[in-house]
Amino acid sequence: FPMAATNPQVLALAAQITESREQDIPLLLLKLKGILSNPSLGCEESNKVKQDMYDYGLTQYCLLVLKRNHSQLPGAWATAAQLAEILSHCCVGLEVKEDPEEFYKKFLPSSIDSLLVLGKHLQARFIRAIKDKEKQDFLHWFQIVTDAICWLFGGHIQLAAWVLQNDCFLQLLITDDVETAIIMMSVLHNILRINSSVLLQAEEVTLHSILDELVYKLSSTTNPAVGSAATKLLLLVAKFCKQLVQLLTARYKGLKGLLSKQWTGKGFDRELNQLLDLLYLEQFNGKGEMQKQHQAACIIQAAWRGFRTRKRLKKLPQAVITLQRSFRAKREQELQHLTKQKEDEALKLQMQLQRQRAMRLFHERQLALLEVVHASQVNKYMEEMEEKSALTIQRFWRGYRARRIFHQQKQSLKEYKAAIIIQRAACKFLEKRRRRTPLSPWKEPKGLTDEQRLALQQKVDDYIKLHPASQMSEEMSKELHMQAQAKLAQFLLRSRLDQRAAQRREALLAQVNTDVELLMNAPGLAETTEKDLSAFMSRSIPVATKARQTHNTMLKYTRWPWWKKLGDEFMEDDAIPDDAINTELETLFIRGRK
Repeated sequence: FPMAATNPQVLALAAQITESREQDIPLLLLKLKGILSNPSLGCEESNKVKQDMYDYGLTQYCLLVLKRNHSQLPGAWATAAQLAEILSHCCVGLEVKEDPEEFYKKFLPSSIDSLLVLGKHLQARFIRAIKDKEKQDFLHWFQIVTDAICWLFGGHIQLAAWVLQNDCFLQLLITDDVETAIIMMSVLHNILRINSSVLLQAEEVTLHSILDELVYKLSSTTNPAVGSAATKLLLLVAKFCKQLVQLLTARYKGLKGLLSKQWTGKGFDRELNQLLDLLYLEQFNGKGEMQKQHQAACIIQAAWRGFRTRKRLKKLPQAVITLQRSFRAKREQELQHLTKQKEDEALKLQMQLQRQRAMRLFHERQLALLEVVHASQVNKYMEEMEEKSALTIQRFWRGYRARRIFHQQKQSLKEYKAAIIIQRAACKFLEKRRRRTPLSPWKEPKGLTDEQRLALQQKVDDYIKLHPASQMSEEMSKELHMQAQAKLAQFLLRSRLDQRAAQRREALLAQVNTDVELLMNAPGLAETTEKDLSAFMSRSIPVATKARQTHNTMLKYTRWPWWKKLGDEFMEDDAIPDDAINTELETLFIRGRK
């Protein structure tokens, strides 16, 4: 460290801090305030003392202490506020010659960040404080920290932009508390007064956030102090740059009306009138351009409306047709609903009448039976009737419950059957593929030895001796063959005749069923027409009906879902299961033999 012409107080304090404990350092650093405020020091001597403090690391110690938890410092927030003031005074007027980049680009921005964080904590404590004494103390310390910030960027102008870009500064500015908001607006006023071009250097988001907060304070409060501070800031912004006036006019349309209606006569009319004059002047200058843009917009809108109208007129007939179709469909649906509702009401009325009639008949039958039954048998008869009634009710209840359970399990049963069909088809497919597996190549058996050949020949001779073969002549074999051929021809002829007879019986049965169906559905003699007579006089109509029904059955089979036809994947395409056709044919005739 440099030892020439060092201030003895600084040297003694540095030695004391080096030998002290860490918790005692903040209180020792407070002695720097007395050294800096010594009235016997001139300007050059004061700068020399600040240089010595920086060289011996006392200024860096202040910054390190401010970065710690402020509530755990000896003296807590009061000590932190005084250290912030000492740090700002030590940095202003200091010119570092050795490693200036470390001081100007790292130490000073870090100091600003620490002071803003300290101010944020003090503001939060002030807002949460309840007692008046605590609120006054926190507000006083907050004022000390903000003054230190202003003193610091006042001595180093480049720090004004750094303060404006800091998120903590925006958080401090965006508050609903009146006292701290006025203090932060005074800090912003000092920033603009010291470096008026800082707003143009700031990012667009930061600029918009600051202007939004100022306009919000004007619109959300009636406090004259807040309104005066915000109005003066907007006037300073408007005086500085014409671009910002255009931004205020374009971004905040109702700002002029808000200022003239809400803040006139509040004690700062001179600044308010200047701001309104600047805003109205900008609006007048941009009026001609706005008129041109308005005319261009009107032309574009007119062309668009004409195009849209012509397009709508082209689609109008189709739209009318669609509307009529939907109206008719809705009216038809309403008529069907009304008809169904009337039918339901008529059915309910009919069922109610039938129920009443049945109850009346039942009671009449009961009375008639009571007249017939002997008095001693009445109780027994009533018990029997009650038992029968209970059984009937139970039977109906069990049927209802079984049907309900069946409907609930119908889907799972359907899935179960489908799974069985899929498994059966998969098993068939695997079995068929297994059968198609090529056989292993032929392996020639091993040859027999002479001893094995002799033993095998001996066994064959022994078997022939024990089981001699019967001898049959050639004439007997031919006669036996002729008899077999005759019986086979007789069997084939009989089976063909039986098949024809069965087909004839099936055709006659279909004809009879069709005739029965026609007779059952035939109208009365008074309503008979020639068309109905031709249906009975012609014998080709039942045949055509039978053919049509068979054809419908085949079509229905082809439309079965895939999982129903999994078991028939190896059948020919034109082969239809006989049981499927028979099942359909059995249900073709409603009043036939079924």
